[in-house]
Amino acid sequence: MTNEELMSIEKHLKTWTLEAAQLLKDSFQNTLTITYKSHIADLVTDMDKSIEKFFITKIQQTFPDHKVLGEEGYGDEIKGNSKGVIWIIDPIDGTTNFIHQQANFAISVGIYEDGIGKLGLIYDVEGSNLYFAKEGEGAYLNGKKLPRLEEVTLSESVVGVNATWVSPNRRINHEHVQQIIRKSRGSRSYGSAAIELAYVASGRLDAYMTLRLSPWDFAAGLILLNEVGAIVSRTDGEPVQLLEQNSILAAKPGLHKEMLDHLI
Repeated sequence: MTNEELMSIEKHLKTWTLEAAQLLKDSFQNTLTITYKSHIADLVTDMDKSIEKFFITKIQQTFPDHKVLGEEGYGDEIKGNSKGVIWIIDPIDGTTNFIHQQANFAISVGIYEDGIGKLGLIYDVEGSNLYFAKEGEGAYLNGKKLPRLEEVTLSESVVGVNATWVSPNRRINHEHVQQIIRKSRGSRSYGSAAIELAYVASGRLDAYMTLRLSPWDFAAGLILLNEVGAIVSRTDGEPVQLLEQNSILAAKPGLHKEMLDHLI
């Protein structure tokens, strides 16, 4: 993509995101239709589906040669092919929060070309906080450029981690995670991977780890994190695979290695 094409995409992306956010805010007054997918805690609402369709319609009308990978399945059949321009969309990241709190949920959009992150946007709807990054040009919070992340130790860090991974589970030795929490300054869990990745990028968290994320959960966050110098890998130290489900360990320099040493 040329710089002019990226500028056009950025303009449309931001406009559509604010329009979608207003639709979500307006829906607070309505009764949601709530179902679940794989299990009773894996919730989906009519607004998840409506917002994804909203973006897909706009993209297809404006950029017909672009592909879309969305959480609710209304986009294209990607099947591991990262060629071309792909919009990776989570219409509501933090659906449970959206239902129960009407806070701590986000619209998350990552735009990739041939597997390379070009534009990343995470919009904290209730907080009206817009996190945005453009390849090679840095990351921003509400238009203010975010500084590069500095090294930090675990003992002076606040780590984002869900309680699921601190208790016995089938994906990781929970005692290793407990060691990290005990040695840290504190832990937090916000219930939205997109927001927690944005918090690492902006310095509100020093690290975030989780054992199960899909591409739409982390696609935008990876671009933000890359632009501020965060270190991101799977929890086994291997590179994140864009179009697959991954574990994620995102942290400030230095801290990433210290946490990884506890995990592997």
